[in-house]
Amino acid sequence: DVDTWAELMARTLSSGGTTRGDIVHNAYGYGLFTGGLGAHYGAEKIGAAVIPMSGGNTKRQILIMRDFGSTVLCSTPSYALNMAEVMAEEGINPADLKLKCGLFGAEPWSEGMRREIERKFGIDALDIYGLSEVIGPGVASECLEMKQGLHVFEDHFIPEIIDPETGKALPYGELGELVFTTITKEAFPVIRYRTRDISRLIPEPCSCGRTHIRMERISGRTDDMLIIRGVNVFPSQIETVLIAVEGVEPHYQLIVTREDQLDVLEVQV
Repeated sequence: DVDTWAELMARTLSSGGTTRGDIVHNAYGYGLFTGGLGAHYGAEKIGAAVIPMSGGNTKRQILIMRDFGSTVLCSTPSYALNMAEVMAEEGINPADLKLKCGLFGAEPWSEGMRREIERKFGIDALDIYGLSEVIGPGVASECLEMKQGLHVFEDHFIPEIIDPETGKALPYGELGELVFTTITKEAFPVIRYRTRDISRLIPEPCSCGRTHIRMERISGRTDDMLIIRGVNVFPSQIETVLIAVEGVEPHYQLIVTREDQLDVLEVQV
């Protein structure tokens, strides 16, 4: 399974133009999060150099990118924007870096956010998709050529779109809940696993030449889970904290807004 994961992440990185001559700056979290190790394995599979930075310590991240000549950035999109803000504060010109592409995932992000990242870094920004229950990152990836839908690696995963209310399979092009069946996984195979993510499947050929079907960028969820700056948050978790606070009623409202393309969660009690 780890070898398969490395192969899939190598495909993902290759979709962004990564070759054995590149230096991959990996700012996804290591430890128990699947993102960091997956990107690391994929870069090694290609033969690229990989800098295992993990998250945090943003000023050092920028220093390393500049000194080591990083060419590919892997991180959450919100953290990329955070790095861009710190670069501006430090007076660092993006042209001083050698970055050419960024592979961003682990949270939903908009086309507007893509344009802002590309403008601030002067790079191509690609959306990647995965989930720990299926394999981690490496389930689907955009390509440099179109940036319109993520290629699902169908030789390892069977994608479906269903009506979240009835469970009925929907035809190509219709919006619904994304479902996956794993074909090659041995340790934790899943059959028709409901992701709760809302998308649609795009069967039309892609100009890049890849024949795998594409899935549309995730537009929402069918449950009440929120993804705030790459962290999964359920309202029930917040309720548990509030109940433990003396003098506070267990009635609350969650308000999610965006400031400079970053999620802000306000809890009113």
